[in-house]
Amino acid sequence: MYEDLKYWYLRDHKLFRTLSFGEIKQLCIIMGFKKAQKGEIIYFSSSDVPRIFLLKKGNIKIVAVDENGNETIKDIIQKGDLFGELTLEVDSQANEYAKVLSDDVAICSFLLSDFEDVLLKNPSLALSYTKFVGLKMKRIKNSYSNLISKDAKSRLSLFLKDWGETEGKRIENRIVIENYLTQNDIAQIICTSRQTTTQLLNEMVVNGKIVYNRKEIIINDVCSL
Repeated sequence: MYEDLKYWYLRDHKLFRTLSFGEIKQLCIIMGFKKAQKGEIIYFSSSDVPRIFLLKKGNIKIVAVDENGNETIKDIIQKGDLFGELTLEVDSQANEYAKVLSDDVAICSFLLSDFEDVLLKNPSLALSYTKFVGLKMKRIKNSYSNLISKDAKSRLSLFLKDWGETEGKRIENRIVIENYLTQNDIAQIICTSRQTTTQLLNEMVVNGKIVYNRKEIIINDVCSL
């Protein structure tokens, strides 16, 4: 059963759509498959066995830890996204981990050495992978740029808009987002304090811009954020 799941997980992913049936079957042989629950840590950058991960279901946060032990959310991984040693090099200076945010996730993974061999044998896949990772790095760079150039209120508004566009469900003029992030998570993402984040969210609620609770966030009008 898992072999069939592995095949369709890869077949449905845009990164592997150029591969033949046989090529995907070969990937299934070297691919690991794992399910994890909310709160579980499934990746450390310091691991002795570096891997490339593909998230099939759920949400994960990548948390960077500085030399003083302070944590910052570096990225939110969504369905179809890749994480791990994406540059195909082990960064000994990096100190980060991946933690499950949603109730249930499904993850595919490859040993870094195995994935490198696959890319060497499949130039078209290597090109697709380069583009895929390039777009991801560009998105992260843009996020950092927004953190530097905008104030906390603007960063929160932009984050909610992006979240709504990528994962929200539009119901008439409103966008409903499943809320799997704590206020502390959001504070880390927009690089401000939890107190400031709580204050800004409360202001948005009072002004009728959003409805906020632990289960969902409803954006009443994206243009008003």
